[in-house]
Amino acid sequence: MSPPSPFLPPTLRLSRGPLASLRPRISLPRRGLHLAPPWLLDEYIPRYHLISSIDAAKKRSEAYAHLRECNLCPRLCGVNRYEKTGVCLIGAETVKVNTIAPHFGEEPCVQGHTGSGSVFFSGCNLRCVFCQNADIAHQRNGFDLTPEELGEWYMKLQDVGRVHNINLVTPEHVVPQIVLSILHARELGLRIPIIYNTSSFDSLESIKLLDGLVDIYLPDFKVWSDATSKRLLKADSYTTTAMESIKAMHEQVGDLCFTADGIAKKGVLLRHLVMPGKEDEGKEIVRWLAENVSKDLMVHIMEQYFPRAHVGKPLRAGGKHKVTTEPGGIPSSETKTKVRYDDINRPVGLDEVASVRRAAEEAGLWRFVEAAKHGGFNI
Repeated sequence: MSPPSPFLPPTLRLSRGPLASLRPRISLPRRGLHLAPPWLLDEYIPRYHLISSIDAAKKRSEAYAHLRECNLCPRLCGVNRYEKTGVCLIGAETVKVNTIAPHFGEEPCVQGHTGSGSVFFSGCNLRCVFCQNADIAHQRNGFDLTPEELGEWYMKLQDVGRVHNINLVTPEHVVPQIVLSILHARELGLRIPIIYNTSSFDSLESIKLLDGLVDIYLPDFKVWSDATSKRLLKADSYTTTAMESIKAMHEQVGDLCFTADGIAKKGVLLRHLVMPGKEDEGKEIVRWLAENVSKDLMVHIMEQYFPRAHVGKPLRAGGKHKVTTEPGGIPSSETKTKVRYDDINRPVGLDEVASVRRAAEEAGLWRFVEAAKHGGFNI
């Protein structure tokens, strides 16, 4: 028998030879293979480059038809937008845009190092009393663009701004024009992902029209109870609509996927803005997501809520009442101005945010948007 090779690891040399049975066996540590997860892409081609010219022509035709009898949000106005406007106050031939620019206020996997090419549309089909972008969404401020001009702006964001994606913010009421703009930009050479950044108050017809054109859906799931949606969003059946919309989005693009640079390219990234005193609704939302959409869903539990828009404004009439400050129930001469939506007229507490996060983890969700621990970009 040949002597053990000096080039073998010591543990293997001990296990050979006539005296091997008298020596203790020492096992080698198992080698871990770090395989790429299913959400890591080698490369990515935007979905709008994969549809045929025939399908593109069909989508153009459908977009024009929807503008003539608008049913692309749950308001179901049914108006001919070439003649008059519905709740959103936006017509058919143009969109009103407030801001177009590289944006660095999004999730790290969306904004990256060069920013997200954000297009902030004016108007909205919701009337959230706490809207964090009320100066844009609740007013018709901005400039008008045709779908073709909008597509040309996408190209400027790509070629001049070098952004990672085109991020369409508050787009629910201008889906037909968006469809036309994406198809036009495709012909001009657009090659970066499209993000549909929505409140989730979309109709299924709208999501179907976007199929094949949107790469990343970035939906909000705001509130759970119908009473809350009526009071704070000024919308009926928001929760049911959001459920249907988010499931349809996930069926189209699946869970969030990245390329090796850490930039999101395809899938759903869901946001929930935790509101003061509404953490129980947040817990219901994350449980529903885990049970009905996917436990691998990427979720951003947000703590950015701050009183905005109508929250905290004085009541228009009867807003003053006497305040009892003296012993014996004798009212003082002091008065205190009552404000609108007083129950949410404060920043959200970190303990409220943490309780929703715990509920999400207990439900089985585990992919969360995390703040970078090193103080920079978390990519």
